[in-house]
Parts: sequence; C-alpha cells; structure tokens
Amino acid sequence: MTRGIKNILKAIGVYYPLLSYYHSRKFAARNRQYKKEYQQYAGSGYLCNVCGSSYSRFVPDLPSSENKNALDKNQVIAGYGEHILCPNCMSTARERLIIAYLKDKVNLEGKKVLHLSPERKVSIYLREKAAVTTADLMPEIYMSIVKDVQRQDATKFTFTDNSFDILVANHILEHIPDDRKAMREMYRVLKPGGLAILQVPYSETIATTIEEPAINDPAKQSALFGQEDHVRIFELNDYMHRLKSVGFIVELLPQADIDHYAIHATQPGEKLFVIRKP
Repeated sequence: MTRGIKNILKAIGVYYPLLSYYHSRKFAARNRQYKKEYQQYAGSGYLCNVCGSSYSRFVPDLPSSENKNALDKNQVIAGYGEHILCPNCMSTARERLIIAYLKDKVNLEGKKVLHLSPERKVSIYLREKAAVTTADLMPEIYMSIVKDVQRQDATKFTFTDNSFDILVANHILEHIPDDRKAMREMYRVLKPGGLAILQVPYSETIATTIEEPAINDPAKQSALFGQEDHVRIFELNDYMHRLKSVGFIVELLPQADIDHYAIHATQPGEKLFVIRKP
C-alpha cells in the first residue's frame, strides 16, 4: 500500500479500523495453523500459564536477517527465541513471564493499573483482577485488543500525580527517544509504594547503552538496535541506573525466585526488574 493511499484512508477514518481487522484475521489464521501443526507436540513439557495447554515445543519467533546481526552481536536478551508463542492461545514468552510474576507476587484486587501499549493476554489478565486504564500514543493500533485505549504520550501524561497502584509498560522504553522523561512521568503518576513493571530488551555484554534518540531510519534502526522502531539497546546496569536516577527503587528478582517460571516457556536468562516508587 502506497503512502498516498494510506493518507487517504486515514483522512476518511477507515485506515486503522481496516488495519485492526487485518491484524485480527491474521492472528486468528496463524492461531489455527499453529494449533494444527503443533498438535503432535501436545500433552507434556511446557505449560502455558494463560490457557493451561502443554506442549513439548512452543512456536519459535526468530529475528529477520535485518535484525539478527545487531541482536547477536550485542547478545540482546528478551524478545526473539525458540519457544515464544503458545500454539493454543498465542501468548508470548514475555506475556507469560509478566503473568507468572503477577500471579506469584502481586495482589491485584482493588488496584488501579495503568497498562501502556496493552499486550493481549496481559490485558485480559489485568482486567479480570483490577481497574485498568489502557493508553498508547497511537491507540488505534490496539483496537483489536482493547476498545477503550486512551491517547497518551508517555513523556507527558495527562493523569494526575499518584494516580495508579501499578504501571505495566512491557517493552516500551526502548522505543521512546527521551526515555528518562518517560521514566519521570511513570514515577509521577504512580502512588507511593506503587509497582512498575518495565521489562526491556537489554545486554549484559556491551560497555554502555547504545542509542541514537533522534534516529528516524528503519533500516538503520534494524542494523543498530535489532528492530526498525527501536532507538536503543539498554546495558543492564545503565538501565537500572536510569530508573534510579528519577527516584525509583530497583532490584533484580533473585534468580531462584523466577527459575520455576521456565515451565511456562519464558526466555532463558531473562531477568525480572522489580521497580517501586518509595
């Protein structure tokens, strides 16, 4: 589709509904395909903590050639891998990690939650337990997941101070040019004692965070950061330092506390950040 046609469809208000419909149909078609293809692996092995299905293999999600070099060179953790999608419900490894942690450690009853760029399975889980506000800079993209997504810029929320008990922004900060400004806003809208779940792709081998905040070149972004809409690869300790610099208390959940999540086909070696507003 040419840019001109996109602009016309946007002008008459049908582009995003059509895009949402396309993605929902594509999602459903892939789900049907995987259910059939992976039936031979059903019955034991990994246990999906979203739908309860078990398979000896989950569906891989491997990077394209454009993204692979940067991810391999910088040994980026989180994102792509071998056992990513549940063949039965299409939950992702990063969704299953967050849901495992929430089920294990967090009481959601009566809580007010801000969920940014809502992931399908995490959104469903949160809405079963808590009062959830969903938001994104481009809410139209999420029409097939949640109907009531607010338009919000994470660097300048319209929410008042101390509005939410929990904030979930999974794999968001690597997209935002001014990540520290977004962190400050996240800190501002959380209540004292509030919890932020802010997982990101990161590396433990690079000397410092690799970033180019002003970049606007998808091909170059894939080559540098491993995805066409990323503006950085966080170095693990620098990521935690940035969060602490805006006031958050940050700790890594002890590995012994998350090793048992591996049964849910979470990504090997991924650390879980526990981030709180004092």
